Amino acid sequence: MKAKTKAQELGFLSRDYAVAKDKKNWLALFADDAIVQDPIGVSPLDPEGEGHKGIDAIEKFYDTVIANGNIEFNILESIPCANECANYAQIVNVVGDVKIETKMIVIYCINSSNKIQSLRAFWDYQNMENQLNEILS
Repeated sequence: MKAKTKAQELGFLSRDYAVAKDKKNWLALFADDAIVQDPIGVSPLDPEGEGHKGIDAIEKFYDTVIANGNIEFNILESIPCANECANYAQIVNVVGDVKIETKMIVIYCINSSNKIQSLRAFWDYQNMENQLNEILS
């Protein structure tokens, strides 16, 4: 899939760097005051449901969530609009012998400096936890 807009390009790069575990380049995509909400709302990954705000918080999110697994991140459809892009994706996360599949919509919004201002991922945390519990039982 070839990017049609800068927002779409940065969304694709975000996926590529996360899969490659390229923390430095992944973090470099974000504005200093960016926010990552992955998933949207309250979850064990974001107990306050306010998102991870600023590079330090986003780096901590990377270290505790992205770095711990080996992910396949398949973008099934990508829809760019102005300075945003919505990607419909399927992620397979492998941690040890456990394989979890999650479908999600990830919306990237970029600022005038062509940095990601927000990454908002819509997915069902409880469904992921249910898969994990089923595998482990």
